[in-house]
Amino acid sequence: MTAFNLLSEPIRKYIRDQKWESLRPIQEAAIQRIISTDNNYVLISRTASGKTEAAFLPILSKVNFKEQGVKVLYISPLIALINDQFMRVEKLCEYLDVPVTKWHGEASKGAKDRLIKNPEGIVLITPESLEAMFVNKPYNIHHLFSTLEYVVIDEIHAFLGSDRGIHLQSLLQRLQKINTDKFRTVALSATVSDENKYSELKEFLGDPEHTKVIKDTTPKPINAVFKYFEGTGEELPLELLKDLYIRTRDRKILVFPNARGRVEEVAVRLKKLSEKVGGHPNYFSHHSSVDKEVREYVEFFAKKSTHENFCISCTSTLELGIDIGNVDEVAQIDATHSIASLIQRVGRSGRREGKASNLFLYATDQWSLLQSLACWLLFKEQYIEPVSVHHKPYDVLVHQLLSMVKGASGITLAKLLEELAANAAFKNITAEEITDIINHLAEIDFLEKLGHEYIIGIEGEKVVNTKDFYTLFHTPVFFRVSSQGVKIGELPLSSQIRTDENIYLSARIWKIKDIDYESKKIEVIPAKDGNKPRFFGDAADTASKIREKMLEILISDEEYDFLDEMGQQAIRQMRKDFSIYDLKSYQTERPLFSGNNKLVFYSFTGSKVNRTLSFIMNRMGIKNELYERESEFEIDLLKKSEFMSILKDVNLNHVNFDVALTELIEDSPEVLSFSKWGVYLPIHYQAQILKSRSFDFEGCNQFLQNLKCIENHPEN
Repeated sequence: MTAFNLLSEPIRKYIRDQKWESLRPIQEAAIQRIISTDNNYVLISRTASGKTEAAFLPILSKVNFKEQGVKVLYISPLIALINDQFMRVEKLCEYLDVPVTKWHGEASKGAKDRLIKNPEGIVLITPESLEAMFVNKPYNIHHLFSTLEYVVIDEIHAFLGSDRGIHLQSLLQRLQKINTDKFRTVALSATVSDENKYSELKEFLGDPEHTKVIKDTTPKPINAVFKYFEGTGEELPLELLKDLYIRTRDRKILVFPNARGRVEEVAVRLKKLSEKVGGHPNYFSHHSSVDKEVREYVEFFAKKSTHENFCISCTSTLELGIDIGNVDEVAQIDATHSIASLIQRVGRSGRREGKASNLFLYATDQWSLLQSLACWLLFKEQYIEPVSVHHKPYDVLVHQLLSMVKGASGITLAKLLEELAANAAFKNITAEEITDIINHLAEIDFLEKLGHEYIIGIEGEKVVNTKDFYTLFHTPVFFRVSSQGVKIGELPLSSQIRTDENIYLSARIWKIKDIDYESKKIEVIPAKDGNKPRFFGDAADTASKIREKMLEILISDEEYDFLDEMGQQAIRQMRKDFSIYDLKSYQTERPLFSGNNKLVFYSFTGSKVNRTLSFIMNRMGIKNELYERESEFEIDLLKKSEFMSILKDVNLNHVNFDVALTELIEDSPEVLSFSKWGVYLPIHYQAQILKSRSFDFEGCNQFLQNLKCIENHPEN
């Protein structure tokens, strides 16, 4: 039987009414499998390939929605994505008369109340809203979700390898426990690494044996052009912006710089260029600090502007699957830090069937150009970084432990240990370790023993009884930015926010006139003094495979016809600079420069390994300066012999750095700032989290064991 004929008649009518000529490949495959089996499925297919329908068409055909209770739970990483998907799913569900309810902080209270009164249909939710229900109204969890049949996880790659992902994994386990029958899970993604045969992904869904991956490998044509404009200051080169303006003036385009400040600079300066020549005014910025209503207007404008061109300068807020209609081109300014991110961004253009994706990659310095080139070549090889696996997420355990105690209004130690031991998210954490953590939480008054039960303690109440409790990630303190009573957006408080400084926000330049720290408000006026605004943004980690590819490019003589002349010149110059080393293997050999009273080592390895190597050298008395972007270590030339002995003789398998990591945390507590809940752990568990998330001792050891240093020619 064909996939189409397997669908229920109302769903077939929907497809006919949409005038679809055929089902997409991922839809054909998913319909056949989901309807005929009870397995979990992961649907992997490029952006705009119909993954949402691939999940919902068979699920809606299979599930009996006349039975009591919510039958399908859709989980998304973004509220904006929920709002976007709501319209698509609701339109589809009209054919079955199945209600769809949004459940998040900004959703209608009336709709939520109606659902509680009569649990039915489909609910769209974020992990944080689900957590809030577990903590504050656990009876609603049972009332609404005890007869779930399917959970759909959208953009699952946004969760993998993160605390938020472990949190979601734990919530799914807790949901499964209260369910009368086992629900199935369907996860959607455009970018997941196939390393270890998707083992981490299958583990995430809680039942690896009954989790299958369906991958659509239909090729998508991509046109890529690289352009190089060397930057000399903090701002982007004017010539780059002029070139970008020519690309944007007659097209619909998304521009991805790598930081909020850069996003605003691009929007402001392109808009000014357009004004000078009488071009269109549709230049926008889109990131988390822009006012929500402004962001939604930008999304709506892009989706509805069939005849008007636009340019949206954005962060990863538009990297995920929010529908903004057809985009002609995507521009990336300077290197992405991951291939997964590049894939998501490329997929935003050429969404129509048969259309190519168009990508412009701009670079402003030679190292950014080299990394962009490496990412692109790996992308063409279909490589995606593997997921980081956190085997013992003690910090997430602290959060979920407190959530369980609060939700139960008191729980015995035996019951708490049973709940946590049965949760696959914490399968590698022993009962002894859990007991140790519980005792510590009691010591710091986060828990209190009342008879045979643990309840939330005095200090714990201060944390648990806040909205901030529901998240596994830090929510920075945002200040409302207004001008003459009109809200423009929000900015996280930082040392860069000062009176009389100019800032970029909402595609304009503003001058800060007043900062009210008590009410968290910033008053601004339009800036007219010409002073350059300040920038803010954080760098992300880069994988070893990307850095290795960068070195491979440098020691090869391959030409790349998609580079412009300036880009080709820059690569030729870098190759010349590194020709002073007789490098033959990009896998094991690394350049070592000695001269000019300094020693410079180029590791060409990942950020975590670089941090680990720097940490080891510091512990052994070898001061070093790490320039992470270039993978460059600068060391005192007098320490050359000691440095060489480390590279040759150190075996990290025989060295315990836990004491050193503990001392590092005691001396610099901010090194653990990435872990919101880690600060409430005993310090030896904090050291384990730091070791797992920031460092890679195993990878560093392997790197050192295989390493062969190639010194520069003596005559140089």
